[in-house]
Parts: sequence; C-alpha cells; structure tokens
Amino acid sequence: MLTASDFKRGLVIKLDNAPCLILDVHFQSPSARGASTMVKTRHRNLLTGQVLDKTFRSGDKVEEAEFERHKGQFLYTDGDHGVFMDLETYEQFEMGAESFQVIQPYLLDGTEVVLGLFQERLVSVDPPQVVELTITDTPPVIKNATATAQTKEATLETGLTLQVPPYLEVGEKIKVDTRDCRFISRA
Repeated sequence: MLTASDFKRGLVIKLDNAPCLILDVHFQSPSARGASTMVKTRHRNLLTGQVLDKTFRSGDKVEEAEFERHKGQFLYTDGDHGVFMDLETYEQFEMGAESFQVIQPYLLDGTEVVLGLFQERLVSVDPPQVVELTITDTPPVIKNATATAQTKEATLETGLTLQVPPYLEVGEKIKVDTRDCRFISRA
C-alpha cells in the first residue's frame, strides 16, 4: 500500500480495480491549522484511456497496481490493430485499434517499445521518445530559406504529417519527438 504523499509522475496505482498511470501530481498545503495536505492528481485509466482528476488527502492509502513494464518490439499492423512481441518471453500481444491509432504514426516494423502489462494483458505501449523517419512527400526546397524563416508540411513514411524547415527534401531522414509530434533535427 502507498500513501498519497508517495505519489509521483509515472507511478501506476489501482483505482476502482483498474490500473491508472499518474500523469501529473500537485501537493497543496492548506492554510488552516490542523488540516492535512491535499494531493491533486491527473491520471489515465489504462484500461479505458480516460483521463481523470482526483484529490486525495496525504494520509490516504492506495494500492499499487500489479503493473509490469517489459522491453518489446512492434511486429506489424493487422488491420486496425498492432501486434507487439515481448523481447523477454517472445509472447505476442495485440493492441486494440483505438489505442494503436495514437502511436501508429511513430512505428516502423521492428521499432523497440516499452510494453505495459496488467494481469498479463497489454494495456499500454510507450514508443521511443525520438524516432527517425524518412520524408516521402514535401514541397520543393525554397531558395534562400533559413531554418527560422518559415516551415512547410512534410509527409513521412508512416503517413505522419508535420511541419519541417523549408530546406528539407524528399528522402531525408529526420528525428521526430513522439511526445508532441515535433521535428527535432536531421538524422
């Protein structure tokens, strides 16, 4: 059992018999004497994907979820679903269409990921924070363009579209931040 004062970002707790990943946590000290510290959390239910806010008192006890993280690999797309393999046990897992659509634009066959398992069931997949993808379509290079002047839209090999500097051409590899879908640099 954990107390609410032990909460930190990235911790997985059990609320209403479901694993919930803490996305954000704030500790608020009351101004009244004798009142206990409030712990405000924003968490994602890993079974439903729903993001909720909840407030705890610092002494409240919460059960830590039986959540395991394993190194995994993206194998292939099966219709709208994604198929992943645990690199330790070689067991394969299928991720539902709704959750998979969010991370699919960052995955090429063979991409290493982190699998989140709850009761031996796949509930989350974390792609790498930075992926290297190739530009497949973009307008031609703009003459005398500088990196800060402007941006143009580019389509990458996974179908992802994002804004890139105007000096990039088709066929170049770039680094993309998967947290906010942002161009970082050439690869």
